[in-house]
Amino acid sequence: MFSKILIANRGEIALRVIRACREMGIKCVCVFSEADRGAPYLALADESVCIGPPPSGKSYLDISRIMSAAEITDVDAIHPGYGFLSENAHFAEVCQSSGITFIGPSPEAIKLLGNKTSARGVAAKAGVPLLPGVKENVESEEAAIEIANSIGYPVIVKAAAGGGGRGMRVAHNEIALVNGFLQAKSEAGLAFKDDSVYVEKYLEQPRHVEIQLIADKHGNTVYCGERDCSLQRRHQKLVEEAPSPIMTPELRKKMGDAATKLAKEAGYTTAGTCEFLVDSKGNFYFMEVNTRIQVEHPVSELVTRTDLIRAQILAAAGEKLPFKQSDVEVRGHAIECRINAEDPDHDFRPCPGKITRVFVPGGPGVRWDSHIEAGYTIPSTYDSMIGKLLVFAPDRTQAIARMKRALTELRIEGVKTTTPLHLRIMNDRRFIEGSVHTSYIEKELLAK
Repeated sequence: MFSKILIANRGEIALRVIRACREMGIKCVCVFSEADRGAPYLALADESVCIGPPPSGKSYLDISRIMSAAEITDVDAIHPGYGFLSENAHFAEVCQSSGITFIGPSPEAIKLLGNKTSARGVAAKAGVPLLPGVKENVESEEAAIEIANSIGYPVIVKAAAGGGGRGMRVAHNEIALVNGFLQAKSEAGLAFKDDSVYVEKYLEQPRHVEIQLIADKHGNTVYCGERDCSLQRRHQKLVEEAPSPIMTPELRKKMGDAATKLAKEAGYTTAGTCEFLVDSKGNFYFMEVNTRIQVEHPVSELVTRTDLIRAQILAAAGEKLPFKQSDVEVRGHAIECRINAEDPDHDFRPCPGKITRVFVPGGPGVRWDSHIEAGYTIPSTYDSMIGKLLVFAPDRTQAIARMKRALTELRIEGVKTTTPLHLRIMNDRRFIEGSVHTSYIEKELLAK
């Protein structure tokens, strides 16, 4: 087992990994930028090291600075969290060549699954359902038009190296496709330094359902149920829940088996997520693999009673998974609301600044994952998420009621947050019925 882990991240996920390390008796080192100096969670780490100025390119994305911090603190592993360098194959290679364990999949698996085009190829080999389209990158507008004519509109152009909704354009006709193709390539090149794109059939009003995977280095791969992430704005998730309102035991097994086959085909180890789109008839199609721990992993932890960060660290250390597939049982219902420092009434404008008061809800089945406290100043440099409010209850009806209660108790003053929007969602008839889809927030709820 590791003796000391460096956490190459910040905020909520850094605190989550610190807590796991402390429970496992592992010392931890937290890196921080000047923008995060004095952040409350740093005091819980055994050591902390400043790695540069606020811009992430000069701190949390600077591999040389992070590796220097790892060397001077003599760690034997690095946990990348999510975002930043968590899916960077080169970073994993540098860790490997330095004799430091990267708590994530191998560089080869990251390269294979991190590119959506090659990931589609792996899915095809594993027999996982794919939307009509091509497994190769599309190099020209003419080729994109030819594909669209063969599979039918609407289609979607996607960045092969993309994520977070960047480098994606939906087209319902040829003119929109030409414009979308050029825009997607340009956006992908700027965001990912790779302008490769591909084209596939676009599903109207699908659900976004993902399978949580955990795999060790001994050939054991287990899926810990699913999460429904259909409530999104501009492809950014707002609410996640488990189990999915549309799930049946038969569909869960089919999707879980498909995700497991894909992971084994790619030689995947530690935690990861296989994401699918599900149509109104219950047909599911592979979308992508996130080769890291997800923001929404606590949802799966609550319904399966599994500590995924602990399992991720154990797997990276070469330990066998302490459970098998038959041990995993989905019980009860969990909901997560991502609380962002944004103003929903003004086009979700980011609201950095000083938090003057925090009151955290409690009571049975309530969990608050956050690094903030009164007096904390939210930097303008990073993602606006400041916390995750989770509830767990015996069934979905009770979970919704519990989340409503928790949201009315949550008080974060000094900045605007998305809490009022989440309360509106919890009271929305379509959400209560479980009949939402990936474009529901933008095209229906916010359009009212």
